[in-house]
Amino acid sequence: MNSTNLKIAVIGLGYVGLPLAVEFGKKRDVVGFDINPRRIAELREGRDHTLEINSGELKTARRLVFTSETADLRDCGVFIVTVPTPIDSANRPDLTPLIKASETVGKVMPPGAIVIYESTVYPGATEEVCVPVLETFSHGKKFNIDFFCGYSPERINPGDKVNTLTKIKKITSGSTPKVANIVDELYAEIITAGTYRASSIKVAEAAKVIENTQRDLNIALVNELSVIFDRLGIDTLDVLEAAGSKWNFLPFRPGLVGGHCIGVDPYYLTHKAEEVGYHPQVILAGRRINDNMARYVARNTIKHMLRNGMDVPRCRVGVLGITFKENCPDIRNSKVVDMVREFETWGVQVVVADPWADAEEVAHEYGLQLGVVDAEHPVDALVAAVGHNEYRQTNPDALRAMCRGTKPVLADVKSLFNRHHASEAGFTVFRL
Repeated sequence: MNSTNLKIAVIGLGYVGLPLAVEFGKKRDVVGFDINPRRIAELREGRDHTLEINSGELKTARRLVFTSETADLRDCGVFIVTVPTPIDSANRPDLTPLIKASETVGKVMPPGAIVIYESTVYPGATEEVCVPVLETFSHGKKFNIDFFCGYSPERINPGDKVNTLTKIKKITSGSTPKVANIVDELYAEIITAGTYRASSIKVAEAAKVIENTQRDLNIALVNELSVIFDRLGIDTLDVLEAAGSKWNFLPFRPGLVGGHCIGVDPYYLTHKAEEVGYHPQVILAGRRINDNMARYVARNTIKHMLRNGMDVPRCRVGVLGITFKENCPDIRNSKVVDMVREFETWGVQVVVADPWADAEEVAHEYGLQLGVVDAEHPVDALVAAVGHNEYRQTNPDALRAMCRGTKPVLADVKSLFNRHHASEAGFTVFRL
């Protein structure tokens, strides 16, 4: 068993899988597999709606083919699973996509196959959940005898054109020392930043899940500080900039924590912790704070509207941005939606605009119709929810032209605008 001539199958061609398939496809034969025929058709035409890979980059992967047919996977020796691992409505891990992908791989993997998982999971999931599925659907193949596993957590940052796949150090691991070497050598072919070989699959799984848990807690801290400072009549950004004059102060900012990683991964860790008899306190406290920030922004916006004498149920609020982060079309687990729902409970008419989001996808996922907020379609209050470049390049006077009435409210979630200039333009300003 060696990695020299192994053909690779990448299972799942989203934000994680496609860049991986493209990079490997420059060097060896790769089958990019996705269960969505529309996604396959799009990629065959040289288009990527996630905007992670452009048409020119797709053409450089000359040894990459796309398919939604499982039969096309049968001559592959390495299977890299990059499917989503979301949470359900009760914040419990939903491993359905991971299990389904494992069933697919189990049916087609040959003797000696290596199955590498990149999806974020809790420590132990690969060997406790995925391996039994692989054994069952492979008709008798035994783990570490007839097939092997590895875990190399994804570190993709959607929308980031600087810290791309090859420039981020890759954690690798394998179910035996020899397989660990093969997995590490495989990724070393494409990762110019280098690799880090973890001591076990479980360690690699844990390393991934705490990366985002740490960020979640740091953001929760500054979110809680912003709530306190608002009650004290102090501007949070002023405080953070002052504290940031010390060399070791961490530059975290308050905001909405959504997306497929930071707002989800901690729940995988807390689920496993509770399974082994420990009830996490700090991690879940951070999650509660961050999960409530969207409603907090909506309620504070309403509060300022009421103070300005507005008849809130008859007002229009414009929300600028619905993607989970700036300059990226990804709307998964967007906390802006929670904000919109809170506004709607007050009877407010909400108009959501976003130049990056796909209107059809927004309607399908959240039942919301994207609209227009401008001088011809004015609102009574604006929420700058996402820091897209299009919004950063707008000045407060231009924003004021989008509003009607004498005392509009501007909720600047990301502190995109100079608050003094916004006040001079006529806004009542609220920001985290």
